[in-house]
Amino acid sequence: MRTGARITAFAAALAATFGTAYGVGQTFDPVVADRPPAHEERHAPGESDHAPGGLQISEGGYTLDLRTPAVTAGERAELRFAVRDAEGRAVTAYRREHDKELHLIVVSRDLTTYRHLHPERAGDGTWSTPVDLPRAGGYRVFADFTPDRAGAENLTLGADLAVSGAYSPRELPRPAATARVDGYDVRLTGALTPGRESELRLTVSRDGEPVTDLEPYLGAYGHLVALRAGDLAYLHVHPEGEPGVAEPGPHVSFSATAPSEGTYRLFLDFKHDGVVHTAALTVEAAHGH
Repeated sequence: MRTGARITAFAAALAATFGTAYGVGQTFDPVVADRPPAHEERHAPGESDHAPGGLQISEGGYTLDLRTPAVTAGERAELRFAVRDAEGRAVTAYRREHDKELHLIVVSRDLTTYRHLHPERAGDGTWSTPVDLPRAGGYRVFADFTPDRAGAENLTLGADLAVSGAYSPRELPRPAATARVDGYDVRLTGALTPGRESELRLTVSRDGEPVTDLEPYLGAYGHLVALRAGDLAYLHVHPEGEPGVAEPGPHVSFSATAPSEGTYRLFLDFKHDGVVHTAALTVEAAHGH
C-alpha cells in the first residue's frame, strides 16, 4: 500500500474510534456527574462540616512557603520556610501559644516517623530549623500558628516534603491503648468521637510506678497531636489544666474532636528528668464510643 493510502486508512480508523467513543459517551451519563461540588458534600450525622487543619497549603489569606521541598534520608539538613500573607509578604508578628510563636510538625505519610520541631524566625520572617529524618518517603510539614492581628484565628497549614533514599513502606501500627517509649509506659483512656468533643486521658508510668513529677512542656504537662490516617488531617487538641493548677502527673488530659470516623495516630510529648519523650498510639474514631 502506498504512503498516501496508508495515511488515509489510518485517519478513517481514528475517526471511527472517536465516533464510537462519542456514541458511548452519549449513551451513558458521565461517572462523575453524581458527585456534588466539594462545598455541597454531605457528612454523616455527627461529623464536622469544617475542614480539618493541615490539608491546605493556603487558608484564610495565608500561605505556607516551604523553601526546602526535599531532603535526603539520614542526612542533617536545614529546613527553611515562611508564612506569607495575601500580599505575598512574610509574616513577622505572631501570637505566642503554648510558649511558642509557631509549632512545626514533620511526619511521614505512613505516620511512623514524627518530629515536633522548634524553628527560629529571622527578622525577615524566614523560619529555619535543622532536621534529620531517618527514612525515605513522602512527608507532610505542618505549621500551626496564629497571626498577631485583630480578629486572627489559629491556622494549621500543610505542605509536602520529599525525603530521598531507599524507600521501604511500613504498615500503620494496630490500634492499642498503651505505648512504650524510652522505658516509660503510656496508657490511654477515653476515645475520639466523630463530630463531638471528648476527653483523652493519658497516664504515664515508669517501671510500674506512676510518674507524679512531670515537668512543664510548652505550657502544659503534655502536648498532643492527632493526625488522621490516609490524608493526615491535623486535629487541634487542647490540654486541660495548666502547670500550677493541674497535678504534674501521672494523668494528662486533653479535649479533642475527630472530624470523621477513621483511624488516627496520637503523638504525646511529655517531659521528665529534663528530657522530652514522644509516645505514639493508634486509635479508631467511631460513632457509639
